[in-house]
Amino acid sequence: MWEFRSMNFWRAVFAEFFGTMFFVFFGMGAALRWTTGPHHVLHVALCFGLAAATLIQSIGHISGGHINPAVTFAYLVGSQMSLFRAVFYMAAQCLGAVAGAAVLYGVTPGNMRGNMLQPGISLGMATTVEVFLTMQLVVCIFAVTDERRNGRLGSAALSIGFSVTIGHLMGPGPSLLLCSSETSSTTGMCLLQVYWVGPMIGGAMGALLYDFMLFPRMRGLSERLATLKGSRPSESETQQDPAESPSSIELTN
Repeated sequence: MWEFRSMNFWRAVFAEFFGTMFFVFFGMGAALRWTTGPHHVLHVALCFGLAAATLIQSIGHISGGHINPAVTFAYLVGSQMSLFRAVFYMAAQCLGAVAGAAVLYGVTPGNMRGNMLQPGISLGMATTVEVFLTMQLVVCIFAVTDERRNGRLGSAALSIGFSVTIGHLMGPGPSLLLCSSETSSTTGMCLLQVYWVGPMIGGAMGALLYDFMLFPRMRGLSERLATLKGSRPSESETQQDPAESPSSIELTN
């Protein structure tokens, strides 16, 4: 529990709250119909992608810039961060998302709220799409932030932003795919499956695919368990920012 007493840890947790709040605010805001006329999916996708790239570049050196519980879960599955840190990251991200959505709700006219699953798309189909979209995102994140990779070129933040963009081009943002139903309980179950179960499965699959098949990490069980338990790093490592751990996002060009 040494992280609990680390100020850098709490800065990282707040950074995840801050980043997720603004990501949701701008992304969801772009997905709403602020004006009459056709709704362009490209507009929404670019906003989500650019918001992700901007925020990752801004807080990546502090927390790793996950801004997504599915990404944090993927790092946990890949044994690249402690369970303690992952729990606090996810809590901060959820609170940040609620805060961002609440602010957006407060500045949004009533007739702009309430979207539904597109006609002809079932719950299972939407969940499967989320699995694949999250899986490609996680593989991209793991690849561009891999400290073992030689000759890394370009910006990791921009690459991840492009990954988010193509994901939203394939499956437009949550506000365009929210489930509608006659009962609130059914709506809640729909949201749980599409936007929690799907991304978590996709994140785990992406982590396993990259870390065990595409570019295996040769680490023993004891080393993985030590990471999950949050074993205190060596003195030389504690002098660095904890965000420079394997779970962080490398932002050098």
